[in-house]
Amino acid sequence: MDYSRKIAERQWNLPDKGELESRREETYIDDIIQKDHLQRKLLENLDGVETVFDGGAGSGRFSILLAKKGCRVTHFDISQPMIDKAREIAQKEGVLNRVTFVKGALEDLSAYADRSFDLVISFDAPISYTWPNQERVMGELVRLARKKVMFSVSSRLGSLPYLCNPIQKNQFILDEQADDPFVRWCVENRDSMVHDFIFRREQAQRVLADGLLGGQREIDEYERGGAPWCITYTFLPDELEKILQGFGVKSIQLSGPGAYGRTVPRDILVKLMNDPEQKQSFLDFCYQFDSNPYVCGMGKDNLLAVGVL
Repeated sequence: MDYSRKIAERQWNLPDKGELESRREETYIDDIIQKDHLQRKLLENLDGVETVFDGGAGSGRFSILLAKKGCRVTHFDISQPMIDKAREIAQKEGVLNRVTFVKGALEDLSAYADRSFDLVISFDAPISYTWPNQERVMGELVRLARKKVMFSVSSRLGSLPYLCNPIQKNQFILDEQADDPFVRWCVENRDSMVHDFIFRREQAQRVLADGLLGGQREIDEYERGGAPWCITYTFLPDELEKILQGFGVKSIQLSGPGAYGRTVPRDILVKLMNDPEQKQSFLDFCYQFDSNPYVCGMGKDNLLAVGVL
């Protein structure tokens, strides 16, 4: 087993992952914007869809939505805490009978036959966490699809600004008094992160060239018994499109959720999120802006591709 899979298993199986991930839209504004964009795209692509494979389904944000829309969904994830939380939510929403929960890694989808599902989705970058197998995994996910695929992967151009902004997450904290441990860490360490920051041009140029975030440092932390963030492969828009075309995907549409939102200061974002009318109007415009192919590479975290078979 390669390190990316081992690191992913340890990271996503931390006991609190299911609960924390299920609350992200209550905690982070960028998650609100991104999930809203993904939901809109998803609902626009459900014509003729009865069966769905959700690869890296997490705490069920989209698998449960699809089940409520009448689809039969296979919820596939590497994390038992995530699956447990998703099962709890599915039961509460009355759709437990429409969701099949499967624990597994995206690197092995051999249990599923070709064209087994009308729609195959994988959101929030689990494909990117399978490096160095990301292209093979993408091909396997396409293999399972009968009609459509929808994948969001880590965006190289969207991620590079992080290397010059150690406080980027602070911009999107909805409530600085929240008890989320990462919120507390961001708030408490903001000044030191700014004070200690050094721009490393060589690092930025390396990521721009090879797309890889992480590596030996994460491997070393794993070997010490820690649970580092996953080694992540980031995609360029034309690269993602070319890979999907190579697997026979057609009519590909790319978008960059979060491109507009990342230009707005935190005080304004919080104001918008706390005003239901302005919030809806803002999210409507974000969706329109972020769907423009000219900005798709500059989405905040993810690059979204939608295509047909």
